Amino acid sequence: MSISNPNPDLTAARPITLVVNGKTCNGHAEPRVNLVDFLRGELHLTGTHVGCEHGVCGACTVLVDGVSTRGCLMLAVQADGTNISTIEGLSDPDGAFHPLQKAFHELHALQCGFCTPGILMSAAELLASNSDPGEDAVREVLSGHLCRCTGYTNIVTAILRAAAIMRGE
Repeated sequence: MSISNPNPDLTAARPITLVVNGKTCNGHAEPRVNLVDFLRGELHLTGTHVGCEHGVCGACTVLVDGVSTRGCLMLAVQADGTNISTIEGLSDPDGAFHPLQKAFHELHALQCGFCTPGILMSAAELLASNSDPGEDAVREVLSGHLCRCTGYTNIVTAILRAAAIMRGE
């Protein structure tokens, strides 16, 4: 018995529309393309990094509808119709650094910088929902990110400093 397939080409690229960093972006993605590869390859937003490709390292973290999401684990077609925030959209439109970026710079919270975009996006989500996080809350967020250079101490300090700046302190 033969089963007919109503859609024989399951690999054909599909049109998708995303709002990325406040701008509507249209593109085409094959069903197997993950979000981070779509952002980097199709939209040329290369600030989000590809690390382990298993959702462990956190380098590919972006915000999808305001929630930290591993871009390597989400398919681009699944993101159709969502709002995506990447590291390129963290600073102000005029180019002024976000308080997180300022604090990371001033407190030497980065070295090679590979993990930094993902960490900054998760920290931005934290600070959007908790204007005065404690060290434990920051460390909880960081538990989903691997940094091989800094040892996390300056990262924690920078996130707490950014929270204080954002509160006007």
